[in-house]
Amino acid sequence: MQPDRHFTGLEKRIDAAAHRFLAGLPRHRISDALIEFLVFGLKQAWACLFGGAMLGLLILTRWLWPEGDAGLVTRYDFLFLSAILIQLAMLIFRLEAWEEAKVILIFHVVGTAMEVFKTHAGSWVYPEANFFRIGGVPLFSGFMYAAVGSYMARINRIFDIRLNHYPPLWTTVVLAGAIYVNFFSHHFLWDIRWLLFAATFALYWRTTMHYRVFRFRHKMPLLVAFLLTALFIWIAENIGTWSRAWLYPNQHDAWVPVSLGKLGSWYLLMIISVVLVTLVHRPRPYVAEDRRESPAAADMKEMT
Repeated sequence: MQPDRHFTGLEKRIDAAAHRFLAGLPRHRISDALIEFLVFGLKQAWACLFGGAMLGLLILTRWLWPEGDAGLVTRYDFLFLSAILIQLAMLIFRLEAWEEAKVILIFHVVGTAMEVFKTHAGSWVYPEANFFRIGGVPLFSGFMYAAVGSYMARINRIFDIRLNHYPPLWTTVVLAGAIYVNFFSHHFLWDIRWLLFAATFALYWRTTMHYRVFRFRHKMPLLVAFLLTALFIWIAENIGTWSRAWLYPNQHDAWVPVSLGKLGSWYLLMIISVVLVTLVHRPRPYVAEDRRESPAAADMKEMT
């Protein structure tokens, strides 16, 4: 059974060229492992295209934008307008599927609503002035959440992800809703994140993610995938705060790394992002005939 990858037009051409080149390389256990590792890294970079572009802009504007000098356009407004242009370019040049744009839009709205509340509560601040904002929140900030949604949607099709023992969809929606509400309610009531961690484990501990890199399918517990993704987002957040795009209360005088406690917050946010993606791309199991398919047979199908 050939995986239904839903590649964009450009991705189909890149995929075909990569298969023609890589499939002709000598077969050996070591070379196979190196090719899988190389393709895994390239696919991850492709999935991070939107988020990587945004991080690059944060770094460049930190170096190039005169501090306290708005000029003709403020730094935050430049980031906002650039994010819109990047998003439009990705759709026009078919670097992104329209289904992913839906996820990005939803995640943008969800993230912006949380940003407005969190900045009002003093959790973090945006220290620079700008025009395109809601309350104290510059509109570019929503695109930082959208970048997470973009990544989650893109890896789903780029790696042809299949999920075995995925919990009933309604239970994941309830969990995601509880997580989102707790991001707000813990400022007034008890913080139930430990209960949410337990609920996450109870729902997903049996779920296994199967994904294709090049010749082979690999598998990983979904909870581990959540943790690894949250770790990389935490690293990206450290870059964001170093660039002074936003600041936590303990970073006003001098930059310090973001607290490891935020890793748990990003871990929970992974649940919300995954659930949003599954509402657009319903989870597909890794079925029996896929398991019986040999790597050689899969290669032939991929090449045709």
